[in-house]
Parts: sequence; structure tokens; C-alpha cells
Amino acid sequence: MLKVGLTGNIGSGKTTVAQIFEVLGIPVFYSDTEAKAVMTTDAELIAGIKETFGEASYFEDGSLNRKHISGLVFNNPSELAKLNALVHPAVFRAFDARILQFEGKVPYIIKEAAILFESGSYKDCDATVLVTAPLETRIQRVMQRDNLQHDEVLNRDARQFLEAEKLKMANEVIVNDDSQLVIPQVLALHNKFLSLVKV
Repeated sequence: MLKVGLTGNIGSGKTTVAQIFEVLGIPVFYSDTEAKAVMTTDAELIAGIKETFGEASYFEDGSLNRKHISGLVFNNPSELAKLNALVHPAVFRAFDARILQFEGKVPYIIKEAAILFESGSYKDCDATVLVTAPLETRIQRVMQRDNLQHDEVLNRDARQFLEAEKLKMANEVIVNDDSQLVIPQVLALHNKFLSLVKV
């Protein structure tokens, strides 16, 4: 079973692309969603967070004290790096578990991750797909979607690698610039991945 990484900078439309793959019967592992889940389900991660950020990181019912954590890591790159160093391996473990779940049942699985290249998780993939769109198009989409100001979107985008850097690293590219149809591009990649599995 192939492992395909799917990424794109904020507003690129990678979630839409992921949903098209799902319609084609391909399971999609949403890394951001899984990262939130493992913080309350992965015993190793929970122990690490308590040890690093204190027992106050969790409420008595086992739920995450998000206010406590965000207060420590917000605008504090070194503390955020500590948190990411704990969370990323837990997400990798969750992805490995998902692979076992689908082994032999599907030709490939998609790992959707905003920071696929930044986190280094692309190294664990057989192929990578980058969803691209012009910066101004992406900014307008996020402003409408999240009700944010232009500068706020720019700041979020600045936390990720530049799209130009990712273009050099990606194996495949889907252009989502509102002028080219996305579904035919996804279908072409789907057929390509199927052919790779059959070889």
C-alpha cells in the first residue's frame, strides 16, 4: 500500500482535494485532527505533556486544558517546539495504526498535513502531492472562510515554508487557482497511484 502525503499552504484547498480522494474510496488521515485526538488518547504523549508542561495540562476528567497549553506556547517558539516534539511522534504512531487498519484493503492511503515538509513526515511517504494557488487567491479564501484580516492570514502563511520551496520538494502538483478544474487533476493522480501499485 502506497503512502501519499498531501499538503498545501493555508487557503490552497488541500482539504477539498482530500475530500475528492475520499469520494474515490481512498482513506485520508487528517493530521491536524489526529493531533488534537492523540493529545487525549495517546498515553505516552499525555505523560510527556504532563511532565513538560505540568499536571495542570489536563483536567480531572482527562480532557486537555487548552488554555493552559496555549498560554505557555503562544508567542514562545521554544515551548512550541517542545510541544511539537511530543505531538509529532504520537501522530506518526496514529498514522502507522491507520495503515495497519487498511493494509491489503486499499491501494494507497493519503496523509493530509499542513506541515508535511516542515515536520519531516514527508520522508515517510512514497509520494507527495502539493496543492497550489496564488498567494492573493489563498489570502482571499481564508479571509472569507475564517473572517480574518489580510495581515492575519499573511502571518499564518509565514509560519509555513514558502510555496516555492515546497514545489521543489513535492513529487506531484495540483493547481487550484480557480481557473483549472481540480477533479480531473485528482483523477489523473489517482490513476497514476493505482498503476504504481499494480506494477
